[in-house]
Amino acid sequence: MSYRVFISLVVLFISTGATAQGAVTAISYTRDIQPIFTEKCVACHACYDAACQLNLGSGEGAARGASKTPVYAGERSKASDPTRLYYDAFGKAAWQRKDFYSVLDAQGSQAGLMARMLELGHQTPLQPNAKLPEDIVLGLNRANMCSQSGEFDGYAKEHPKEGMPLAVTGLTSQQYQTLQRWLASGAPIDEQGLAPSAREALQIVQWENLLNAPGARESLVARWLFEHLFLAHLYFKEGEQGHFFQWVRSRTPTGQPIDLINSRRPNDDPGTQVYYRLWPVQGVIVHKTHITYPLSPAKMARIKSLFYSGNWQVDALPGYGPERRANPFQTFQAIPAQARYQFMLDNAEYFVRTFIRGPVCRGQIATDVIRDQFWALFQAPEHDLYIVDPNYQAQATPLLAMPGQNDDVGSVLSLWHAYRDKRNEYEALRRDNYADSPAPSWSSLWAGNDNALLSIFRHFDSASVTKGLIGDVPQTMWLFDFPLLERTYYQLAVNFDVFGNVSHQAQTRLYFDLIRNGAEQNFLRLMPADSRDDYLDDWYQNSGQLKLWLDYESIDDDTPTALKLDDKDPKRDFANQLLARYGDLNARPDPINRCNGAYCSRPNIDPALQRAEQALSRLTSRPAAGLKVIDLLPEATMLRIETASGKREVYSLLRNRAHSNVAFMIGEALRYQPGLDTLTLYPGVLSSYPNFMFNIPAAQVPEFVEDMEYAKDTQRFERIVERWGIRRSHPLFWVYFHDLSQYIHETDPVEEGVLDMNRFENL
Repeated sequence: MSYRVFISLVVLFISTGATAQGAVTAISYTRDIQPIFTEKCVACHACYDAACQLNLGSGEGAARGASKTPVYAGERSKASDPTRLYYDAFGKAAWQRKDFYSVLDAQGSQAGLMARMLELGHQTPLQPNAKLPEDIVLGLNRANMCSQSGEFDGYAKEHPKEGMPLAVTGLTSQQYQTLQRWLASGAPIDEQGLAPSAREALQIVQWENLLNAPGARESLVARWLFEHLFLAHLYFKEGEQGHFFQWVRSRTPTGQPIDLINSRRPNDDPGTQVYYRLWPVQGVIVHKTHITYPLSPAKMARIKSLFYSGNWQVDALPGYGPERRANPFQTFQAIPAQARYQFMLDNAEYFVRTFIRGPVCRGQIATDVIRDQFWALFQAPEHDLYIVDPNYQAQATPLLAMPGQNDDVGSVLSLWHAYRDKRNEYEALRRDNYADSPAPSWSSLWAGNDNALLSIFRHFDSASVTKGLIGDVPQTMWLFDFPLLERTYYQLAVNFDVFGNVSHQAQTRLYFDLIRNGAEQNFLRLMPADSRDDYLDDWYQNSGQLKLWLDYESIDDDTPTALKLDDKDPKRDFANQLLARYGDLNARPDPINRCNGAYCSRPNIDPALQRAEQALSRLTSRPAAGLKVIDLLPEATMLRIETASGKREVYSLLRNRAHSNVAFMIGEALRYQPGLDTLTLYPGVLSSYPNFMFNIPAAQVPEFVEDMEYAKDTQRFERIVERWGIRRSHPLFWVYFHDLSQYIHETDPVEEGVLDMNRFENL
């Protein structure tokens, strides 16, 4: 008897048996199925890195099905067709024309692929909280095994313990039966798209009217704003909780259904008249792509004040094309640079998140060029020569073009050399002009709001950005001015094509290396002149010296700074003075990692948590040479601390890997300095991709810390995992995992989203 026939008979039996008591309630996708997917599936099946592109965050994604074509294939010689959900096709038939195949539909008398995968997983439950078999490959090293229905038997024979959900505590019996009943009944989808409330609809009209106002000046500003907000999950300050919107380009004006212009990039030629429209973000919100931006009457007034208060004019609207994409400084040069830069500074965390955390779900092509922990600062507009000196701006603008528009594989090196030389010409221009300007002082740093001080953490192939200065004083810091911030944003957010070929992606990575070097050079101007070469040598050790000689412009090591800093350790003294001067802007004071006295915990919290933080602070800011357990920890570990009164706090324990330099595209492991790795611990969920989790009663935290201090080998560390660890096989894994999202909901509800467990390790 076939599986589908068996399930149908079971459904018929249940229906018949229930007739005497009343009709069986029909299964609803929205009410019954999507909540199961959200709880047990979306943590792996969302965004571009979902296995086989199967996105279960919505009915549209479930109906679209799977594809054997991976999105992340950096070696491809030709760009692939984009497959963005809700953008590049609509409906099952349209997706199947793009080589997607159904995972829901039965094949004759054979149950559909999802039903069989779920059955395989249900038949092989995991041993509670035990380590998984080593032959189950997890994480980014797992091959993309995209079986179709006719290939399932071979897959099941070769991978008998790898049904769905994969290598994690599975569905409850009720969830399993509900899904199988739904699949056996033909998997109907009754999903209704999210619609704005009446209050939101009114504000949408107001914002669309602003961006679609007539006039050349208005059109140019609208285009610039769209290109800077197209990634944002926009929300209205008084809107419905959980409602987010995105700017899109449409062929139709306000009041008509949106006719989407689905170009590869937001600055590609639309080929028609453009209307900027707001449409609701559909499907489950996942944290890794959830980069929020607020809309309000105050924000609208701010935009009008910045962009329309002056008497500037537009002689002719710029066109589109590779040259316009490559140099937004020329494309939008009619808009005052002061307005553009100040708009970005007002919400600097958002803009840095777009290119550091990123919307593409797997970002090693960019993240392997940055260090694991650093702080980001911003130059004040009144001290930015590009803003205040028209002659300098005119000289600099032609040199600020970025690569990646020509993706010819055979031209990678010649294109790279051309853009490298142009960038270095700009750096020389900047160095010489700033040398003739007043020496930098504290007033050179922008201090307009709490976006002024940011902390950035890299977690191998992902990264996070947080307001405030977190962690010990980092090895390096970045100082953004307007040309650097705008180039970084355009290179990694606007112009980057995740579906691009090896040439496009290599050019992006190589140029970001130059951007990082520029940010470091900007910061070095704040240091005493005689210390700059020493810092540069520390950042570019060993093979990095070759990169300094080959690819980077020389720094200014003569012009003095106006800052009065301790000659013995000017960078640390700078950090201490920065914290003292801008304490009111520092959104996240950090006594845990920067403990200067007897008390290493936050004030005014539960005494049990204070004692826990005091103990945990012993793990921070210590090199791995003296704290061996660091070698055994993954990138981002979550600690869930429970007090006897029932309160809980969540902390991120981040491993900061040390490198001799981060200046090359390959061979990163050869540049590790594991003995210099450190840990940063801070309240909150500071990564979209938890790698592991410990659940620890607050009273046991001192014992946990002591065991960590003495865990110098795998055997001792495994005892810690056995006692406090939440493995993928833990019976309450999903309760603890989703409690991380619940914590975000309680502390910063607009940022809540389902976290990703693709990188959750098998410790």
